[in-house]
Amino acid sequence: MDNKKKTKLGLWLSIMLMLVSMIGASIVQTSSGSVTVKDLRWETTSGYQMSGLLFVPEGVSGENPAPAIVTSHGMFNNREMQDANFVELSRRGYVVLAMDMFSHGNSDSVPNIGILTTGMYEAVKSLASLNYVDKERIGITGHSLGGMSSNTAITLDNAAPERLISAVLLNSADAIYKDAETSQYTNIYNNRDVGVIAVKYEEFFMRDVDAQGNPTSPTKYPQYGNAQSFLHFGTDPAGKDQRATETLYKETIDGEEALRVIYNPSVTHPWSHFSKQSTTATLAFFDAALGTPNPIAPANQVWQVKEFFNLVGLVGLAMFVVCFTILMVHTPFFSSLRANGAVAPADINRRGKAWFWLLQLASVAFGTLLYIPLLTNVKSFTMSRDPWPQSQTWGIGLWALYCGLFAVLLMVLFYYMSGKKDGLSLRERGVVISLPKLGKSIVLAALVVCASFAWVFIADYFFKTDFRIWVLAVKAFGADKVWIAIFPYSLLFLTYFIANSVAVNSFNFNKIGGKREWVNTAILAVTNTLPPAILLLLQYGNFFSTGELLFPDANMQVVWLFPFLAILPVTAIIARKIYRVTNNPYLPGIINGVIVTLISCSGTLTWS
Repeated sequence: MDNKKKTKLGLWLSIMLMLVSMIGASIVQTSSGSVTVKDLRWETTSGYQMSGLLFVPEGVSGENPAPAIVTSHGMFNNREMQDANFVELSRRGYVVLAMDMFSHGNSDSVPNIGILTTGMYEAVKSLASLNYVDKERIGITGHSLGGMSSNTAITLDNAAPERLISAVLLNSADAIYKDAETSQYTNIYNNRDVGVIAVKYEEFFMRDVDAQGNPTSPTKYPQYGNAQSFLHFGTDPAGKDQRATETLYKETIDGEEALRVIYNPSVTHPWSHFSKQSTTATLAFFDAALGTPNPIAPANQVWQVKEFFNLVGLVGLAMFVVCFTILMVHTPFFSSLRANGAVAPADINRRGKAWFWLLQLASVAFGTLLYIPLLTNVKSFTMSRDPWPQSQTWGIGLWALYCGLFAVLLMVLFYYMSGKKDGLSLRERGVVISLPKLGKSIVLAALVVCASFAWVFIADYFFKTDFRIWVLAVKAFGADKVWIAIFPYSLLFLTYFIANSVAVNSFNFNKIGGKREWVNTAILAVTNTLPPAILLLLQYGNFFSTGELLFPDANMQVVWLFPFLAILPVTAIIARKIYRVTNNPYLPGIINGVIVTLISCSGTLTWS
């Protein structure tokens, strides 16, 4: 079978994988059709539009109202990150509204965090307006900033003429322990049922002081004053019994029984999105607080099956990018971009091998050593909206820009110190390219990106799903994200991915590994990934062993690196696959740069 036929089969397989992903994920999140999923947009009382996925179980009606729960993601995420919760809660008969916080996902962007955190209560009011919701049993749960928004919702609910919230579960977020004015322990939650998922390895919250006033590690959070006061319903815990985690404590307040509980799963802050332990805690809490309409044991969970189907779609999408690109260069219009036969690895002598490993080491060291100082010493990498609307994309993008420019410097150095002497031809390896060919590369790259994201929008429109695994998500987006992506972020990512493609292919596609070409590809995919991998290992290795973060001032910035453990090796492989057919490093570099820019801009926080 020739390569073109294999590529056609690969294309059909990629489409089948994406369709299986959409259908399979939809079956799981609708509980095999017994839960209706609606994509909502509504105008809030603050004048900003909010977005959410509403899950309505079969049999729920005005005559048979059900308890309801609002779920919220954390900062730099979106509503789909709550899939473990909305799948399991709706499966058990709750009406669930998985919201996009203001400035996230499809909700309107707002100018400051004060407005942003009011979104949870806006979602509560929207749920309470539905005649099939039991208004006496409305709960809320939020992860991280979503938990902080839950506290804001409680404050707003306390001031409202009619109380709407009956139960609140804070996931990886502190409760309000003390009065802001008096610094005395307090109970703002009154007789509501309240729980806290205080993960053992918490990067951002759950810190206290011991009896001597020394700061404590979040790994020991449950045994100190804040946690103990919470479990004692906002009273001073001094002289009282030591209360334990995973235990429901009850007390009568204003004539009603209220409960308090702290769960302490052994996971990290971002992992709590993706944790069976945290999901079990969520299900157990709301069963105790609101009563489960369709009782199923908390440990009986199927959301992992949805995650599997989401991952299948992600794999299919990556395959589609490669196969569609290769088939397009076999069409008459783009045929000039096709090489005469598969590009072969270059011969390499002893000096070349020494340079190869030296340059890999230099690029890894530069990317690793630059990241923390760069992202912690520039004002715009905080939660500020200055100078651009997306701090996460700006920070990662600027790091990518510097790494890309450093890669160019290394390639120039190598060429004049070694490559030119050993007969390296920049034209033969695709570095030198004609303007017409570059123009066609840009046109084809745009076509590939549009065709690839068409499948993402099909998944969103028809099935209310996307392609993702944990914190890496390829999702649909609005036109506003396109304009944001164009400038300045695409310039930053394109610099890196074009330079990286040239380095991976034109300069480093050689016979290291012998006849097994995949060895060379694997080496470059790994070295691409080593900077984030090293930083994450250092940060969490120290955290797990000592209870303290190695880079405490860069906890958020290090968390941002998790998606790149997948993005960097996969883009290197995509670049190599396309280069072998085209001898053109710019085509895959542009494709990778634009796709990663769109992924980054559509899944994070955007200030107005």
